[in-house]
Amino acid sequence: MTQITTINPATGEQIDSYTHLSKDEAFAKVDACHDAFSEWKLRSLEERAEVLKGLGKALRDNKEELAQLMTAEVGKLITASRDEVELCAAICDYTAANGPKELADEPRDPNNAGRGIVTYSPIGVVYGIQPWNFPAYQVIRYAIANLMTGNGVLLKHAANCTGSGLKIAEIFAKGGLPENLFTVLVVDHDTSDELIAYDKVRGITLTGSDGAGQHIAEEAGKALKKTVLELGSNDAYMVLEDADIDKAVGICATARLYNNGQTCIAGKRFIVTEKVYDEFVEKYVAKFEAIKTGDPLADDTDMGPMAREDLRKTLQEQVDESVEKGAKIACGGTIPEGPGAFYPATVLTDVAPGQPAYDDELFGPVASVIKAKDDEDAMRIANDSRYGLGGGIISKNVDRAIELASKHFDTGMVFINTFGLADPSMPFGGVKNSGYGREHGGFGVKEFANAKAIFVGAE
Repeated sequence: MTQITTINPATGEQIDSYTHLSKDEAFAKVDACHDAFSEWKLRSLEERAEVLKGLGKALRDNKEELAQLMTAEVGKLITASRDEVELCAAICDYTAANGPKELADEPRDPNNAGRGIVTYSPIGVVYGIQPWNFPAYQVIRYAIANLMTGNGVLLKHAANCTGSGLKIAEIFAKGGLPENLFTVLVVDHDTSDELIAYDKVRGITLTGSDGAGQHIAEEAGKALKKTVLELGSNDAYMVLEDADIDKAVGICATARLYNNGQTCIAGKRFIVTEKVYDEFVEKYVAKFEAIKTGDPLADDTDMGPMAREDLRKTLQEQVDESVEKGAKIACGGTIPEGPGAFYPATVLTDVAPGQPAYDDELFGPVASVIKAKDDEDAMRIANDSRYGLGGGIISKNVDRAIELASKHFDTGMVFINTFGLADPSMPFGGVKNSGYGREHGGFGVKEFANAKAIFVGAE
């Protein structure tokens, strides 16, 4: 049996090891999850909501233990890990409060019957394939919505945060979730592909790269399974001509460096109008140069390590290729000596099409700064991407920014004078190569629900 070994990216030390399930073991766990679903689906919406409240409480009760483990596995700042657990608990609370209303039967008046009912029925077992950058949130985001719907939930977590996935299952059990209804599968990719085709798996949701999304969509398509895909991004933040530059620098620094620069909706391309470009770059570089990188458990650390050394290596290769093709390093840009997967806060200027820093997702603390002629040109550049997850607009004219966001910005989410973070009350998802489907905001509970039409004859 193959083993997974988790490594602390801040120290390089081994945390734990786990054995992959055999195919027979994995399929048996899916069967058990399906059996649990068969009972769970019969519970009322209100009963499910009460259980979700208990899961939120359990997450808060076990916050420190889970936060410490996440920081150890992926190098998140301990404060960010704690905040992540609080967000997860808030998702439980929001879904419990709003889920029954979102999923309530809807009366209709059909032409060919006395009355009609639209009822949202669970479809069965939903398989989630999740990344490492938010070890708890990525799981909770889809799991809680689907539990509210009445579905069973499977999780294949990223290998380097296997422990966090298993810990969440433990916490759910403490919170009163029925046995096997949420099941963690420690499996290899081949077994995972076979699970997608298994008839007791009815839907698949993935958060990952666009390459991973293409593969999963292809496998699911062969089996005629619905998918929800939240994929990569190269989010653009536009600093318009009327922007408050000090405010813009603060927002854009946080947008790029939060979670050690490893966030799907992080700002990655910073498109600055010519009028304010020089001032922005000067202050932005100074901000990055002041970032203190170090122990993610220390209170005075601004940024921890990247999650793995191979990810750091890929990032450095992208930086090097961008420089070879004309980009300039304003600060950072070199792997430091010493243990751990640390990488400095880095600013690249003279970024242009044909460079990885312009075309591709740089998943780490590297900001690509691009000069635009004016506001119109900034919007053109922002939309010049195969991705469309999120983006930002920094402007004193909020009404105009809202119009730009609603009519012209080709993304799933737009952040005006703030930076991108998920919120349970707002839809989350993208367009183009950033995927399809929506989570949060009442949308996620219906993605894997059967909107069933019931026609009742005239009496």
